[in-house]
Amino acid sequence: MRARPAALLAALFIAIASTAVAQTTSAPFTGRDLSGTYACTGVDGHEGAYTSTVTLEMDRAQSHGKRAGYHFRMEVPNYGTYRGVATADGDALAITFAHEDPATQDYGTGIAKVSRTKDGKVRFDKFYYEDAYKGGNTGTESCVRN
Repeated sequence: MRARPAALLAALFIAIASTAVAQTTSAPFTGRDLSGTYACTGVDGHEGAYTSTVTLEMDRAQSHGKRAGYHFRMEVPNYGTYRGVATADGDALAITFAHEDPATQDYGTGIAKVSRTKDGKVRFDKFYYEDAYKGGNTGTESCVRN
């Protein structure tokens, strides 16, 4: 029995995709390490202007090629602490976060662009969305690594 061209193409695709995934996850990290402490200013749709301190800590075991995973912690004076995770792919950064007090329903997802300040410091500018906090919310935040 002869294999059909579609079956051969499917088998070839699976073989190539498996190899690409294996190479991606086993490749050493070569991207920019965003680990560190950041001074942030933001504007929340419900709460207004605020300041915070964000700490990113790379999970080296889960960081490969130009992609990295991070533990995220944000401390907002007089409001509390948020914990979450972040993932970076080049200059794109995605962040999930949740206030430590679940009763606040203050949790969400952010997307950020990583760049450098004029004096060379790493920064990220984030837009975030929270579907449950006070009926829904958005905000922006700019953070510069100390």
